Amino acid sequence: MNLEQSCIRISVRNLVEFILRHGDIDNRTGGADKDAMQQGSRIHRKIQRQMGAEYRAEVALKYEVPCEDFVLSVEGRADGIIELPKRVVVDEIKGVFKDLKRLEEPQLLHLAQAKCYAYIYAEQKDLDEIGVQMTYCNLDTEEIKRFQQLYTKEELKIWFKELVSEYEKWARYQMEWRKKRNASIKSIEFPFDYREGQRNLVASVYRTILRKKKLFIQAPTGVGKTMATVFPAVKAVGEELGEKIFYLTAKTITRTVASQAFETLREQNLRMKEITLTAKEKICFCDEVVCNPDACPYAKGHFDRVNDAVYELITTTDHMSREILEAQAEKWKVCPFEMALDVSQWVDAVICDYNYVFDPNAHLKRFFGDGVKGEYLFLIDEAHNLVERGRTMYSTSICKEDFLKIKRLVKAGEPKLESSLESCNKILLALKRECDGCQILNSVSHIYVKLLTLMTELEDYLEDCKDENVRKEVLEFYFTIRNFLYIHERLDGNYLIYSELNEAGDFYIHLFCVNPAACLQEYMGKGNSTILFSATFLPINYYKRLLSTAKDDYAIYAESPFEQKKRLLLLGNDVSTKYTRRGPEMYQKYASYIRKITMAKSGNYIAFFPSYRFMEDVYEEFCNQSDVQEKESMSNGWTKTDTTGGYVTGEIEVLVQSQYMTEQEREEFLERFEIVKDHSLIGFCVMGGIFSEGIDLTEDKLIGAMIIGTGLPQVCLERELLKYYFDNQGLNGFDYAYLYPGMNKVLQSAGRVIRTDQDRGVIVLLDDRFMERQCQNVFPREWEDYKVCNSEGIRGELKRFWSEDVGV
Repeated sequence: MNLEQSCIRISVRNLVEFILRHGDIDNRTGGADKDAMQQGSRIHRKIQRQMGAEYRAEVALKYEVPCEDFVLSVEGRADGIIELPKRVVVDEIKGVFKDLKRLEEPQLLHLAQAKCYAYIYAEQKDLDEIGVQMTYCNLDTEEIKRFQQLYTKEELKIWFKELVSEYEKWARYQMEWRKKRNASIKSIEFPFDYREGQRNLVASVYRTILRKKKLFIQAPTGVGKTMATVFPAVKAVGEELGEKIFYLTAKTITRTVASQAFETLREQNLRMKEITLTAKEKICFCDEVVCNPDACPYAKGHFDRVNDAVYELITTTDHMSREILEAQAEKWKVCPFEMALDVSQWVDAVICDYNYVFDPNAHLKRFFGDGVKGEYLFLIDEAHNLVERGRTMYSTSICKEDFLKIKRLVKAGEPKLESSLESCNKILLALKRECDGCQILNSVSHIYVKLLTLMTELEDYLEDCKDENVRKEVLEFYFTIRNFLYIHERLDGNYLIYSELNEAGDFYIHLFCVNPAACLQEYMGKGNSTILFSATFLPINYYKRLLSTAKDDYAIYAESPFEQKKRLLLLGNDVSTKYTRRGPEMYQKYASYIRKITMAKSGNYIAFFPSYRFMEDVYEEFCNQSDVQEKESMSNGWTKTDTTGGYVTGEIEVLVQSQYMTEQEREEFLERFEIVKDHSLIGFCVMGGIFSEGIDLTEDKLIGAMIIGTGLPQVCLERELLKYYFDNQGLNGFDYAYLYPGMNKVLQSAGRVIRTDQDRGVIVLLDDRFMERQCQNVFPREWEDYKVCNSEGIRGELKRFWSEDVGV
């Protein structure tokens, strides 16, 4: 290879799957055989150990194909090379749940992988012929079935060259685009005047990428985190320190902000292709998401057309918005969701939810599958959310009652499946009888073994089932069992296994990922560098422990660029949300606080509550106080009318968040804050809800936030298990289970107020527990100037603040 030539790399698996796929999208076929999940790795290792001395396992292979102006490197790892006296055989192992009696020939893509390895090895060793062996192993019974075939090097060469030639135009596009992109990156500059501390933030991100490390950034609202992370990451791509940026976030609104950052850089003629991935349920053209050719016309023949649709799109536009993707999918009659996933392979930046990278059931296998790595740069926004999301992604459970339900569904004519379901049910019944609400278990390996047998029977049943309604329920159950088996393979000291008998009498076995750091690290390790940032990364060591296993991660605290005199922080010391102190008198006191704060200056405010119930109780008292005020002050001209569960007076308009708001209702709620008005508006909202994070109400759109309570999660089984686990780790279990998650919600809610350097506002923390050291230890540095007040003195504090001239 000429060292001056560009090199385009592709794995054997990605090559054959991309070029040779054809036909329909059909979720009714494939099942667990699609990738054999994690158990396949265990079977691989077991089979490899059982082979003789002539068997070499996990042989790395690479073949470089010279093309005009570049080299295409096809790389992979053969499961085994068998060097017999008279012949060499390439072995490709696949673990499946399918009954091997039903397997009459190797799957096309499996065989194609093996043929690639066979050709590369034959070429390297100058063999005239080589054997290919497809080894299929049932993951339950460990029964093995092999298919063998002998090929000449010449026929493999013809087949391989044709395969590679079909990919060459894609590789050429990739190489030529990379040159254009990198040239454009050299000329771009940071698009704004640096705010205080922002230049240091940009430099820290770039240095972290250069050193292939991980960086935790605690950066208050308004620092400009998005551009301060995107810009150095783009520069790093131009310096070939990374090949693809993944901007990950939990919220739709922050995905929009990230996309706008790339659009801003394009104003300097940046050539960088970027896509925002939309959930299947949202982008699907059909009324119901049913992915098979009988139900969806876009699924029929999808793979016959999608490569052409993708190539046309990536060669004609840089910005892949949802509207552009939908139009292209409609033009080519392909699934918009699946096409978007294919497009992501050819762009420079992917903006998406966390699950596309970290969720074992939803991650992009082309980037993060078993054995797949890349030159990825991860930018993880609002990364405090990743703790709970990680726990959810790597935890699972099974319910005893589901086994009986499926047994009733399939009982006619399915004796093997019925017997397997009954066998699982008996084990679960025995555990249920031992369980008094909750029981921590040392192992459930006996259940795991039974579930492996059940998976084989379910696989056979699903292959033959013609009743779509029954099949749908059985398939959902099948995926639950598959996920349980997958998570069971991951069990380690970061998990708790426990049984639960709930009040309804349903019995569960839970595999609870208490600390998701190791699981998350597995996927972060597939890239070059990770930047995690949040306005509420406090205390930082808590997040470092739960989001990373590395001991040499960097961390920085970005100072707030805003003048503290434009923000008043008050702690109300005469109210409490403790259960023992709740009652009409306390609710009246909170309602009085809210009224005094909103009447001190006309403007928009939000009061954040610990629960809907608490919010409704205070809201009722607030309304009662308003009635009294109205009767006493008719001269003020108040008028009482219904509006979004509240009312409007001449002085105060009230909006109340409901539990099940539609997207339209959420938008209408926020639109009220955009409207200029001559009276105050108060929104009654729930801490940790949709309005406490990710909304951007700048300048006069929000001038005050009241945080009612310390945000502590309600005491429940899961929280108590977290407390138990971390206590046993020698840490403060209460802090990890309750205090830190609660204070994060407080900080997020408070962050809604000061969003730009033009903003001015008040933050009032209303709970006497905020006076305690353990809460104040989590306060950000910029909260050191807080003032203590009570319901009598708050009017004076507010009057002084609002009357001060601070040059706004």
